[in-house]
Amino acid sequence: MVSFRRCFLALALVTAPAVLAQSSSSNSPAPTATQDPSKQDQAAQNQAGQPDQETPQQMSVQTRIRLRRQQRRATAIHDTYDHLFESYAGMGYLRFSPGASLQRTTFYGWNTGLTRYYGERLGWTFDARGYYGIAYTGLLQGVTNGDNTRPKISMYNLMFGPTYRFYIQPKYSISGRVLGGMALSDFSGDTNGEGSTTFGIWPDATTFAAAGSLVGQYNLTPGMSFRLTGEDVVTGFGSTVQNSFGFTGGLVYRFGRQ
Repeated sequence: MVSFRRCFLALALVTAPAVLAQSSSSNSPAPTATQDPSKQDQAAQNQAGQPDQETPQQMSVQTRIRLRRQQRRATAIHDTYDHLFESYAGMGYLRFSPGASLQRTTFYGWNTGLTRYYGERLGWTFDARGYYGIAYTGLLQGVTNGDNTRPKISMYNLMFGPTYRFYIQPKYSISGRVLGGMALSDFSGDTNGEGSTTFGIWPDATTFAAAGSLVGQYNLTPGMSFRLTGEDVVTGFGSTVQNSFGFTGGLVYRFGRQ
C-alpha cells in the first residue's frame, strides 16, 4: 500500500509541469496581423506618405471665396459694359496716297463718334473724322506757281457700321468694327487755281469710304476709358482704290443704362 502511494505521487510530479504549460498556452490570445511589428511600421509609413485631405469645411470655405471672386468680376463687367451709349473723341494718323504717281503723305486729324449698344457686346457706331496733310509734288513744267510743290490737302469721312466686343474684362476690352460711308476731299484748295490734277493729285470728289478696325480700350473708371484703334481705311478717289493704314486714339465716355 505504501509503495502504491509513492508511485502515484511520483507520476503526479512528472505530469504536473506539462499540464500547466498546456493550460497557459491555451489561455493566451493568438497574435493578430496588426500586432506584427514589421506590418505596423509599414502601415505607419504609408499613412505618413499620404497628403492631408481637405475637410468638408475647408472645401466649403474655398468654394465661397471662389464664388465671391466670380461675383465681383461679373458685377464689375456689368457696371462697365451695361451703358447704353459710348462717345469718343481724339486724334488720328493716316498714311494716304494723294495721287497715282505721288509718294504717300502723312495725314493728321481729329476723330469723334458715338456708339449705341444693344447689350454688353453689340453696338452700332457713327464715326466722323477729318484729315490734313501735305502732298509732295516736286517741280512741275507749265505750272504758273512753280514754287508751290507742297500744296496742303484735306479729307473728311462720315461712316456708320457695327461694333462688337469679342473680349471683355473688368479693366480692358477688345472690339472689332466695320464702317462704311462717304469721303469728301479738298485737294485743290491750296493750288492757287491750278487745280489738283495739274499737280498729279486726285481730283476733288465725293466718293465711298470704308474702314475695318481693331479697337482696344483700357478702363480708367466704369464710365471712362482710353481708346486706341488700328485700322485700314479704303477710299475711291480718281476712280481707283486707296488702302490707307493708320490709327486713332482718345478718350471714351459712357452714359445711360440699358
